[in-house]
Amino acid sequence: MRYTIVTETYPPEVNGVSLTVHALESGLRARGHGVEVIRPRQSGEIDGAENQTLVRGAPLPRYPGLRFGLPSGRRLRALWGKQRPDAIYVATEGPLGWSAVRTARRMGIPAIAGFHTRFDEYVQRYRAAFLTSVAFSWMRRFHNIADATIVPTDELAKFLSERGFHNVQVLRRAVDTQRFDPAHRDPALRASWGVNDDALVVMYLGRIAPEKNLDLAVKSFRAIQRSQPEARFVWVGDGPARAAIAAANPDFIFTGVQRGDALARHFASADLFVFPSLTETFGNVTLEAMASAVPTVAFDYGAAHQHLRDGEHGAAVPFGDHDAFELAVLRVVADADARRAMGTRARAAIAGMNPESMSRQFDALLCGVTAQRSAA
Repeated sequence: MRYTIVTETYPPEVNGVSLTVHALESGLRARGHGVEVIRPRQSGEIDGAENQTLVRGAPLPRYPGLRFGLPSGRRLRALWGKQRPDAIYVATEGPLGWSAVRTARRMGIPAIAGFHTRFDEYVQRYRAAFLTSVAFSWMRRFHNIADATIVPTDELAKFLSERGFHNVQVLRRAVDTQRFDPAHRDPALRASWGVNDDALVVMYLGRIAPEKNLDLAVKSFRAIQRSQPEARFVWVGDGPARAAIAAANPDFIFTGVQRGDALARHFASADLFVFPSLTETFGNVTLEAMASAVPTVAFDYGAAHQHLRDGEHGAAVPFGDHDAFELAVLRVVADADARRAMGTRARAAIAGMNPESMSRQFDALLCGVTAQRSAA
């Protein structure tokens, strides 16, 4: 089979969407399929790699380093007229994504859309709450042009189906438990943060941006310091809120974006992962923390609802309850032995996960829409 993936974010950009898209692409290739990626040209790029088509893009407001693709319907029609894909996967709802699903519909090419980002929640964090309902309607219209929409959890599938999204399918996420492994804990890295093996390292890993609810992470850490003044807060990632948080908290450690083995070492070298975001569709980092045997405190939805057992692997906090989140953080760090046991159980809970299972299911979903369109 020959598939096309259309996305407005792609490595080396680091975010949940780009990394998930790359994993899906790699999985399809490993299964013997031909895969073409269509994406915006990134800053400084001249040409893409083999089997990549680059289109015009523009900077994404308030997200330095990220771009969105401009409408490219005419180019897509020409490209797919010469070499028609069996099906396409559209990962993002930006202008490039819109032109892709519309072009596919006009040409009769099966299309699946991925629901990766809650833009209706994001606009609230950027002081545009009046656009919430407009953003949600815009997303629903986009996804209903496609043959199917894929989401990572049953919870999200039910939510969207009840609100008028058609043919919502679940594609379960997985984590590479060989890469994310507690064996990668690095005493030298911890020493560079100014801590020994007995001191507590709290970590936030992800985009440092307003929609991640990071004031709660800061508040929770300051509560820890009242009883454990030697604790350190390590921030892995980058984003538009980094400079302000760093200026207000000069004792915090910011490592910037980490990738590959370096990312795995950072995760495994932490003692607690705090993830206060309320705007995720899943939250891959929760699985990465669990695989690294790092107990996690997160709100009870997405990956946390599906995999994190409250009191066993950390804490799954009622959605939106900030006071309960802070109390859960304090409860988890109060007993070092219990905290380590939580990390061990978290690792064991997902040790059997295999990214190949996600690739196999994704392949089946693409084949399914292709067969349905052929039958119709």
